[in-house]
Amino acid sequence: MIRILIIFFLTVGTIPQTDEDNEKVIARQGKVSFFSYTSVEDIKAENNQVLSVIDLDKKEIAVRMLMNAFIFEKALMREHFNESYLETDIYPEAVFEGKIMDFDSTIVGEQTRIVKGVFTMHGNSEELEIKTKILKEADNYIVSGVFETLVKDYNINIPPLLAGNIAKSISVEFRFEYEPYED
Repeated sequence: MIRILIIFFLTVGTIPQTDEDNEKVIARQGKVSFFSYTSVEDIKAENNQVLSVIDLDKKEIAVRMLMNAFIFEKALMREHFNESYLETDIYPEAVFEGKIMDFDSTIVGEQTRIVKGVFTMHGNSEELEIKTKILKEADNYIVSGVFETLVKDYNINIPPLLAGNIAKSISVEFRFEYEPYED
């Protein structure tokens, strides 16, 4: 729990506060999952310890997640993910910082927008453009989407013997439920 609070304060601190009119929304328990398909074995994992903040005025979004919080159906998959591949003791979190293009926070209902930003994981950063669905209901927002990312982009070492067990491209799905942020 202390880790979550520390990450919360770090995330909120990444979006500069220049005036008191900045309106922010926060998702304290977002969900990120990934799926890897190969002929040998499917790998699925889900993480519900994901924090995100949107600055509605600046159209900026920040996401932080603890990498060792992914839950797998097999304990051995989780162990390999944390110790061998993502090295979560060295790289404990992943971060995305970006901008929601052409976003209008006054529109009630659904809008589809592109989010452009930088995703940093395992010590490597990649620019991403993600098609995102944004649903506004009253003062709350639901942001969701799916994107593909390549394992090789993040310098993740996979032994040749196990290369057939892990797909080269990973499908990532996310869903965040935001509510107004109170200082």
